[in-house]
Amino acid sequence: MKIGIVCYPTFGGSGVVATELGKALAQKGHQIHFITYAQPIRLDFFSENIWYHEVNISSYPLFQYPPYESALAGKMVDVVKYEKLDLLHVHYAIPHATSAFLAKQILKQQGLDIPVVTTLHGTDITIVGKDPSLRPIITFSINESDGVTAVSNDLRQETIDAFSIHKPIEVIYNFVDLERFYKQEKEHFKRFICPNGEKLLVHASNFRKVKRIGDVIRVFARIREVVPSKLLLIGDGEERQNMELLTRQLGIDEDVRFIGKLEAMEEVLSVADLFLMPSEKESFGLAALEAMACQVPVISSNTGGLSELNINGVTGFLSGIGDIDDMVKKALYVLDEANLSGFKQRALERAREFDMQVIVSQYETYYQQVVEQFCKNKTTCSKV
Repeated sequence: MKIGIVCYPTFGGSGVVATELGKALAQKGHQIHFITYAQPIRLDFFSENIWYHEVNISSYPLFQYPPYESALAGKMVDVVKYEKLDLLHVHYAIPHATSAFLAKQILKQQGLDIPVVTTLHGTDITIVGKDPSLRPIITFSINESDGVTAVSNDLRQETIDAFSIHKPIEVIYNFVDLERFYKQEKEHFKRFICPNGEKLLVHASNFRKVKRIGDVIRVFARIREVVPSKLLLIGDGEERQNMELLTRQLGIDEDVRFIGKLEAMEEVLSVADLFLMPSEKESFGLAALEAMACQVPVISSNTGGLSELNINGVTGFLSGIGDIDDMVKKALYVLDEANLSGFKQRALERAREFDMQVIVSQYETYYQQVVEQFCKNKTTCSKV
C-alpha cells in the first residue's frame, strides 16, 4: 500500500508516533511518503520504502504569516497525483486534516480521489480546540475525514463531548518499539550521574506550562530530603528558564540537571528509578510508556488517558493534579528497596501490551476498513 503521512517533524508525541508508525509500516513492505516542512526528527535512516517530500513555503511581502496550510495542500496534491498514493494519514486536525480536505477537492477536479485518515493526538482537541475561532474548522475537518482515530478512550470521549462529530472514532493507542526501548546495561552512566548511589528521577517533555514541571521539581525537592536523589529534566521550551530559577530558589540546583532535547532517550531511561509526569492534561503519555518499557515506574497525574496506561498501584501511582503531597508519599513508597523491583517488572509487563508490532497491525486493519468503505460506491478504486 502507498501511504502518505502528514505530521509535525518535531520531538512532540504526535510527530514521534507518526514517524515511528511510518518506519514500521515501511519495514512491513508498505511504501511510505512523509509530507511535512522538515525531515522528521526520528526519520534517521535510509529505507527503500520511505520517501520524504518537503513542503516549500514561499514568502511574499503581502503575507504577515506564510500560508503553510495552502502550501501543504498543494504538496499533498502533487504527491498523491505523481506517487499514486492509496491513502493519506494526517496527524493532528489543525492544520493537517484541513489541508487534506482542500487537497481532496483539488484532486476531485482532476478526476482523482483518495481516502483520508485523521489521528487526533490531544492538543488539537484539548487546547487548540478550545479556541472559538477554530472550533468550526476542527469540527468540519474531522467530519470530512474518511476515518478518524484517537490515541486514548479519554481523548475520544472528550472529542465527542466538545465537538459535533458525526464520524465514528476508533481508539488506537500509542505504541513503543521494544527493540529500542529496553533496560540497557549503562551502570557507568548511572555512576557518573549518581556517584554516591543516589536514586535517579527523570522527567521528559516540551516544557510547556501544561506539563507542570514546577510540580516535578517540588516533588523532587521533597523526595531528596528523605532519599538521596538526582533529577534529570529532558527537553526544552518556554518554561525552562523559569524552572532553572526555581531549582536555585529551592537550593537544589546542584542535584538537578537540564540536558535539553535528547534523541537517545532509552539510554537515560535505562538507568532511571522513577519517571515523573504530573501533567495538567495528557491524552496518552508516550514518554511515560517509553519509560515503562525501560522498567521505570511512573508517578503521574490522573488526567486524560494516563489512567489507561499507568495502572495505579501496579506500574506506579496516579495522583490528583497539583497534589504534591500525595505524589511525594507515593514516590517514596515506590523507591523503597522492598518495592522498587516489583514496580519495575510490572511496568515492563504493562509496556509489552503496547508493543509496536501489535499496534501497527491495528492501523493496517483500520486502513483496510477505511479503503474498502471508501471504495464501496466507486467503480474505480485502488484497494490494499
